[in-house]
Amino acid sequence: MEYIIGVLILITFVCLAIYAARGGNLMIGMLVMAVLWTVLPMIGYKFITNPDFIAANQKIINITWIQAFTKVFQSGPEGWGTVLVNVVFGAWFGRVLLQTGIASTLIRKTTELGGDKPAITCILLSCVTTLVFSSLFGAGAVVAIGVIILPIYMALGIPKVLSVCVFMLSIGAGMFINPVLFGQYTAFFLNESGKATYTYETYIQWGGIALAVQLGFTILLVLFSMRKKKVHTWAADRPVRQKRNYAPGISLLTPFIPVILLIFFKVPIILGFLLGGFFALFVCGKLKTFSGACRVFNKDFFDGVVDTAPLVGFLLMVPMFNKAAELCIPYFNALLGGIVPNNTLVITLVFCLLAPLALFRGPFTLFGCGAATLGILKGIGFSTGYLAPLMIASTTVMNVSCCITQSWIVWGIGYAKISTKEFLKMSIITGWIICCILQIITYVMFG
Repeated sequence: MEYIIGVLILITFVCLAIYAARGGNLMIGMLVMAVLWTVLPMIGYKFITNPDFIAANQKIINITWIQAFTKVFQSGPEGWGTVLVNVVFGAWFGRVLLQTGIASTLIRKTTELGGDKPAITCILLSCVTTLVFSSLFGAGAVVAIGVIILPIYMALGIPKVLSVCVFMLSIGAGMFINPVLFGQYTAFFLNESGKATYTYETYIQWGGIALAVQLGFTILLVLFSMRKKKVHTWAADRPVRQKRNYAPGISLLTPFIPVILLIFFKVPIILGFLLGGFFALFVCGKLKTFSGACRVFNKDFFDGVVDTAPLVGFLLMVPMFNKAAELCIPYFNALLGGIVPNNTLVITLVFCLLAPLALFRGPFTLFGCGAATLGILKGIGFSTGYLAPLMIASTTVMNVSCCITQSWIVWGIGYAKISTKEFLKMSIITGWIICCILQIITYVMFG
């Protein structure tokens, strides 16, 4: 009986992969999977007669239906509530960077620094984009920055496909240490009491290395692509000739305040967001009156919540699915224990060779059916310390930085008027190489 239930569970996994690849609503997909992966194992537990299976899984087999429903549909989402607060405050902080003009000022100043050297300017803007998106998050933020940076790239004569690809890779590089995105990743790594089992402090060393690898490869891509191209830079200074209201120089430190406070002084991330946000509002003259400060705070908070809203629903379903996957662990062990190797080197090589499976919400991205892959690998016995960077690497590189199912990438392709085929031709190869490098680093550090 355990093999029949195990096969049915795997069939639902394949159906989820197909559904995600076809652009299905992942919020509904995760909810349906949570229901199926709760009902199927519970039915199986009532009919299994194999004494070895029963002896090995006595505790979970004795769980009642009400206990199972509470575990999956109540405790799961409740446990992620504490992380959700971090996401909301991070989104508010990102809105402050946009509304005060700090993000745009950083970009304009960098463009002036690059002068009439297109490749150098492109590299400098890539570095600034990465730094900005180490704190900034959301499709709205990407569009707000993109409408400034992409015209500058194009005015410099940089090919449109390269411009979009470099911009998206730079965003993805910054996302590796972005506390808001990391807060979303923690939804996949919660213990029985809903506490995160993988902390930012544990992650940041690997995240910093991943940032450096992706940004470094992005710079190499610019240098390689521009090595023989003749570009016309007569319009390069056009975006900065107009008189602009720059944010004060000291305010440009703002994007780095929360991360620096957290890493070096162990200041809680929410307090870091508040200190950084109010510092920016103060030095930019947005707190001159109490009533004005209230209006600014309310508006930025509202806009920030709107920026993160599309993901919040999905991420509230993910803990349900994770808890349901725990009920399926005995079946994974019975069916796959002798098939899927419990060897980190083999799994690492598989993730290297098949990295593009993270595209189109596939089995290697956490923001797709990779949540099911993670559940299977957890069930087989791989540690969180190894699985977290393994899955985060493919998700951040292939899904966040390279996939046309990502909303801001679709916007960038449309804004630059290039074809998805052109973009994918460059982004898939680039992302694949970066993924391989990061997976090897993950094996060396945690395998």
